[in-house]
Amino acid sequence: QVQLVESGGGSVQTGGSLRLACAASGYTIGTSYMAWFRQPPGKEREVVAESVNSNTYYADSVKGRFTISRDNAENTLYLQMTSLKPEDTAVYYCAARCRELAGGRCLNFWNWGQGTQVTVSS
Repeated sequence: QVQLVESGGGSVQTGGSLRLACAASGYTIGTSYMAWFRQPPGKEREVVAESVNSNTYYADSVKGRFTISRDNAENTLYLQMTSLKPEDTAVYYCAARCRELAGGRCLNFWNWGQGTQVTVSS
């Protein structure tokens, strides 16, 4: 059974940093397609960053501030977030095991974590 457990969320002030972790169990992440999403209060879920093989993708709103990475020895996906802004406030989710691929991008994932809250105050 595949499980994804996020950690590392919290409350920070504008300009602060956080590192989110997504520990996977039940499968080996290797270079498989994984991603971070977020859902701000009252808004729809949106993709933040994606990682597959040696490729990464970032939403325009986080480019230059967030970095997605993985530690295969720890079987864990990370999201390093710097220069945080109030608009980064959201519940952050990791996703794994692409369910539907189109044009090189994953449209849906089989597995999701429970989410971790990130709150950035001004």
